Amino acid sequence: MRHVIGGFLAVIAFVLVFKTGTWVFRLAEGETVNGKVTVEEEKDKNQPVQTKDELNLHAQSAVLMDALTGRILYGKNEDLVRPMASTTKIMTCIIALEHGNLSDTVTASQKAASQPKVHLGVYKGETFLLKDLLYSLMLESHNDSAMMIAEHVGGSMEGFAALMNQKARDLGCSNTYFITPNGLDAKEEKDGQVKEHATTAADLARIMNYCIGQSPKKDEFLEITGTQNYSFQDLEGKRSFGCNNHNALLTSMSGAFSGKTGFTGGAGYSYVGALKNEGRVYTIALLGCGWPPHKTYKWSDARKLFQYGLDRFHYREVYQETKFGDILIKNGIPPSGRLEDPVMVPCDIGKSEERSLKVLLADDEKVTVDIELPKELKAPVKKGQTVGTVIYRLNGEVLKTYPVSLLEGADRITPLWYVKTIIKNYLSMPGIGCIFSS
Repeated sequence: MRHVIGGFLAVIAFVLVFKTGTWVFRLAEGETVNGKVTVEEEKDKNQPVQTKDELNLHAQSAVLMDALTGRILYGKNEDLVRPMASTTKIMTCIIALEHGNLSDTVTASQKAASQPKVHLGVYKGETFLLKDLLYSLMLESHNDSAMMIAEHVGGSMEGFAALMNQKARDLGCSNTYFITPNGLDAKEEKDGQVKEHATTAADLARIMNYCIGQSPKKDEFLEITGTQNYSFQDLEGKRSFGCNNHNALLTSMSGAFSGKTGFTGGAGYSYVGALKNEGRVYTIALLGCGWPPHKTYKWSDARKLFQYGLDRFHYREVYQETKFGDILIKNGIPPSGRLEDPVMVPCDIGKSEERSLKVLLADDEKVTVDIELPKELKAPVKKGQTVGTVIYRLNGEVLKTYPVSLLEGADRITPLWYVKTIIKNYLSMPGIGCIFSS
């Protein structure tokens, strides 16, 4: 009986100690440990693919971009702000498609009729379908068609420019500012500053990415810009017009499927275009690519940029199967019921996650994988609880993040569990059970 009384006193003493918070199993949160698994050695962060104009381009500013991710693959002064001439019209076209209807009737104002060449030659009061004007805009680059479209869709040139600038901001084109819908050289005072109708090669390529792949009206944009020839009449049937696409790459380079040329005295020759090949989609932008008589510089530069992308960049599978160690759960209930046994819970990437990651890479480009997991956790934890991440990076930029979650749960040790466990262990001691049974 003396043993029985002693056992119960021990239990009571334990409960009192546990409630005072001085129990030695009550430890602080475990620190987070960052592990790194290298797929390939990482390239210097934030460095461009090339460090000089190895292609010897004529253009003062140029960029080759992966249209699917927006990643710059080759750049030459790609963030230098410059006038962009009629490459402006890709934004004019997509804004008109998103805010207007192809069957809309558009009437020419005096302002539209007075636009300089290249122009359709409309008269004040003439009416056209918006659809026909968009072909005139993109195939022949008619400046009066651009003004008609802007005044119809935006209410005025200024109202339309506001739509263009808002879209540029939405796309992250912070170095772009639109004044006219046709790209004629222009400046204006805004908020106490003199602003120029201008963009950068990088921003222009981003706008093209949106037009060909992200806009809800991308199919209509591609239909228009991929058409070789188009004919139409004014709505009264008095005059007929024919348009021919001036994007020479459509018929001279395999895979080219969209683009727009431009020229003004201030901008020089410019070009923005798109090409696809074996799942790869590239956009390019050229600004300041020569002045008369060097009209063909843009085509040689465009071919160089596209060929550079085709020759150097290919999709590679970079996903790595990773084995994760078990995580220690502090104050967790051991499955064995023995206090001295640590509680270790396995973890893994969720089954719903696609175990594949294909990335467009040059042969000398590297990807790293960072694993961020806690060294230990405090109970309770639940099965499926996210506890860490696996992060794939290229040149410091995140490509993909995979969540890591627990495959099992663990309850927390409580005073009641301790009482039950101690009593159970006490009663299982030799000679104790027979005392109660007697």
